[in-house]
Amino acid sequence: MRIAQVAPLWERVPPSAYGGIELVVALLTDELVRRGHEVTLFASGDSISLAKLVSVHPRALRLDSSIKEYSIYEMLQLGTVYERADEFDLIHSHMGCASLPYAKLVKTPTVHTLHGIFTSDNEKMFQYAKSQPFVSISDAQRELRLGLNYVATVYNGIDVSSYKFYPQPDEAPYLAFLGRISPEKGTHLAIEIAKKAGWRLKMAGKVDVVDVEYFEKEVKPLIDGKQIEYLGEANHTQKNALMGGAVATLFPITWREPFGLVMVESMASGTPVIAMKLGSTTEVIAHGKTGFLCNNIEECVSAIAKVTDLNRFACREYVQNRFSLQAMTDGYEEVYRQILEEKFVSNGYLRSTVGYIS
Repeated sequence: MRIAQVAPLWERVPPSAYGGIELVVALLTDELVRRGHEVTLFASGDSISLAKLVSVHPRALRLDSSIKEYSIYEMLQLGTVYERADEFDLIHSHMGCASLPYAKLVKTPTVHTLHGIFTSDNEKMFQYAKSQPFVSISDAQRELRLGLNYVATVYNGIDVSSYKFYPQPDEAPYLAFLGRISPEKGTHLAIEIAKKAGWRLKMAGKVDVVDVEYFEKEVKPLIDGKQIEYLGEANHTQKNALMGGAVATLFPITWREPFGLVMVESMASGTPVIAMKLGSTTEVIAHGKTGFLCNNIEECVSAIAKVTDLNRFACREYVQNRFSLQAMTDGYEEVYRQILEEKFVSNGYLRSTVGYIS
């Protein structure tokens, strides 16, 4: 099967540190190549992939301070993708609503994985193109009132083998927090939980430009370098060690998280997750087995005392069975077959003719 994977240009694929979408695209793309598909990856020029790489800019846009109009490069990329649409059996976009108007102009089908949330503004574009095929990354992410053509839910997956398993936390106990330092990720709540419980908290993550004020006013004053530590942005190895050494990873989100890859990464490391019961957390965490789902700060604090009773190996096994790279790729291959079969049937071909596409 000839597949175009289209990634955001903000981070490279895979990301050097934080970047959930880009990590998923990297893993999926390489696994599709290993399975014999002919894959072209449209991403930033510093991306690393087994697929053929096509880029309109040499490096991730986040790293280029000379760029003032990011949308120009997004339009250049999508223009390049869709002028070459006839070269592919299917286009897989991870660009959100940006690719929707382009996809309506070509015969090659595009499947859109929705990695973000709906807003009053982008809902207008989704309504405009609601008949196109969409994949949600959790059932909780869906907004049924919009009437979008969801063809499947495919959970994000990770390469579990790339995460070292920690059968025991560090001798000096602490809690971990990883992710963007932002209000919706609940960094301030993680600090509140740690302070109320009397536990050390180690935090790592990037601070985007839009979150600098939040960090300076609500997070930084609470960092004392002793009980509350901020370690900056962490790469894969550092994240794995930080989560693996923790008694629990805190995930006190304040929004309807579409997926939350940090939860899966933590459990793969052996560390249970204490999360707010919002968005996808009910689908990602097995309550009482791989972590705890909480309704408020007090429940999060209480969960810390119970988390040491959980089996850390069970956390990793749960991820292997439910959120592996292989399971994710299986899910997307089935989506691709379904979309191409529908295309062939609508064009007057017999269903059996789809069998030659591999």
